[in-house]
Amino acid sequence: MKQKMAHDDEWAYVYVIKNPSYNDVCLCAWDSVLYAGTPIVYETRFGLDLGIVVGPAPVLGKSYVPGRSDVHGACLHFSDEKEEDDVRYVSDDSAHQCDSCFCCQIAKEPEKMKVDGSVTWIDHLATPAEMSKYAENEDKEEEALRICREKIRKHELGMKLVTTHFLLGEPKVIFFFTADERVDFRDLVKDLVAVFRMRIELRQIGVRDESRLIGGLSVCGRDYCCHLMTKEMDPVTIKMAKEQNLSLNSMKISGPCGRLLCCLAYEYDYYMEEKAGCPPEGTRIKLDRELWRVSEINILSRKITLSGSEGRTLQIPFEEILYNSDTGYWEVSEEYQEEIFSS
Repeated sequence: MKQKMAHDDEWAYVYVIKNPSYNDVCLCAWDSVLYAGTPIVYETRFGLDLGIVVGPAPVLGKSYVPGRSDVHGACLHFSDEKEEDDVRYVSDDSAHQCDSCFCCQIAKEPEKMKVDGSVTWIDHLATPAEMSKYAENEDKEEEALRICREKIRKHELGMKLVTTHFLLGEPKVIFFFTADERVDFRDLVKDLVAVFRMRIELRQIGVRDESRLIGGLSVCGRDYCCHLMTKEMDPVTIKMAKEQNLSLNSMKISGPCGRLLCCLAYEYDYYMEEKAGCPPEGTRIKLDRELWRVSEINILSRKITLSGSEGRTLQIPFEEILYNSDTGYWEVSEEYQEEIFSS
């Protein structure tokens, strides 16, 4: 195995690196340009292992460039005015745009940035011999799973083996398992060392981590977020579903892991920011000499539903309801009141 390189330069190209075996994502630096898909060897929390370059790390301070709004398929085209000429469109409306698409996302050139202590340096680029070894390790992992499961049954341990992984850069095999309680696996480790003749590490994980390692398709038809793109398993609460007016049926808002869907957290901050400028549900608003109650706040349509007597309802746009700091009450603009009550 190659020796680690010493890097004294504070400026380098920083890339998003993903481990294909257990889906860890991190930032790594290198002194030259690399492109998506390049295999590298880097220091993980378990030891030296293979990683794949996902792309250059986002540069702070740069403005957001939105995607195209006129796509008619699952593909998204990202471009700016300078790159407009490079985009090729499908002339036949019945054809799928991917048939003539140059790329789902235009590749951005990496830029050098200042590297601090939180960024790991890539040890070296993976060689053909290391890629061959990685493929051999993948073939051995199925057999390792079978052997470990036999040993677990032999010792009658209350644990579920999820997956295993042979490190590329070190003689070490990691077994990931779930368990409802603490497991004494010292005798199991002794048996595994006798079989594999290398370092053995058994790592207990949670049910969300199990989904992250194995992967699969969620209810939306896409890969699990935890498996595909999420770096950290952030907590998701039932409050997030309530604030977005989603069904509280656990079957509808839970993932295959049995925990709340990760995507419930994606728009939660936006909903809270928008609701901060609206009257809370239950607020009384005087309208046409009658008190109406705020019964619903629809963030997507940007309208507030007011409930009055005899089952009457009104939908008021966000911009027509203002807070009067002098009186301490929420009010509907006089112009809008004249518009809805004049007819």
